[in-house]
Amino acid sequence: MVAEYNVEDQGFLSLVRSIVLGTYTIFNYDPTDDEAKLLYARLRKVAAASLEGKTLPEHEMNEMKARLKIAESKLLYTARHCKGDASETGLVQFAQAILDLNETRGKFPTHKYISDAGKETECLIPFSSDIKFNCFIRDMNPAEKNPVDADNNLCVFLKGAPERILNRCSRILVNGEEVPFTEQLRNEVNTANSDFGKLGERVLAFARCRLDPAKYPKSSYKFDVKTWKNWGQDASRKQADYENVEGSFPMHELCFVGVISLNDPPRLKVDLSVNKCRSAGIKVIMVTGDQPPTAAAIANKVNIIKHPAKEFNYMVNELKMPTQEAWEQSTGIVVHGDLLAEKHLAEEHLDDLDPSKGQFL
Repeated sequence: MVAEYNVEDQGFLSLVRSIVLGTYTIFNYDPTDDEAKLLYARLRKVAAASLEGKTLPEHEMNEMKARLKIAESKLLYTARHCKGDASETGLVQFAQAILDLNETRGKFPTHKYISDAGKETECLIPFSSDIKFNCFIRDMNPAEKNPVDADNNLCVFLKGAPERILNRCSRILVNGEEVPFTEQLRNEVNTANSDFGKLGERVLAFARCRLDPAKYPKSSYKFDVKTWKNWGQDASRKQADYENVEGSFPMHELCFVGVISLNDPPRLKVDLSVNKCRSAGIKVIMVTGDQPPTAAAIANKVNIIKHPAKEFNYMVNELKMPTQEAWEQSTGIVVHGDLLAEKHLAEEHLDDLDPSKGQFL
């Protein structure tokens, strides 16, 4: 299937810009000494084996590595080396053809300020498995010292798991305009997210929030990106709950920009390895950071869930089967980590000898 995109569409461009400004992966190729030796042998027409254990003169090594970097920079973006988060590689390779990474990030840099301790603080929250998203505060017009328009001030960009981004959004970008994120629109987004996930694709969501320069002046405001969890981690909160907290900034009631799905297929022969484990009497369990529909699809591809129609959640939600009946007939189950964490927290106070502790698991 070939997907076509209208690069003139403002909504599409906003999504691509969110990809570029909401990620940190870069194109970076650092040739090894062995690669330099192989190129040297080819250019100088000597046997590569004759260079084993030897070190090229510094000027020769530098020349070979420079040649390799130039050659690599001319490859298709999808063939170039990236440095950074693995899930972002496909994103930046796609976006580079539309918006140059270095140029765009240079034009809209990550905002920095000098802390009270005299240290430079970069306004970003790195991705972690705990929060499942990352955040950048970008300067959307660094050359303008006294902006009067919010578009020219700072902007918060979030990228992460859809279930962690969607519940932080109260607006959505439609045809280039921010409109209320109604229940109908939310259902459409959730359906698209679920459909992508059922294909076994990894789905990432993007959101943004333009900051009012009157409330968040970039010349003096000190953004709390270190202890933000104290006021911004709970997804059920509203901006009004913490807007007077020193250093706080919008982490809720954001504008949803869009979702991107990536095809991240399982490695070859994993399905055969799973079958061998089963034949040896080993129960196979998969732990993944992907959302449940994606996890179920991948588990099916590698033979961990051999009968998708007999997965517990599918039988309950799609076939509308009673919970107990589904449990008795199901041959596989996908359990969200948040549910496990909730159960663990609820049972934490119980004695280890209490028979009800761990019963759910």
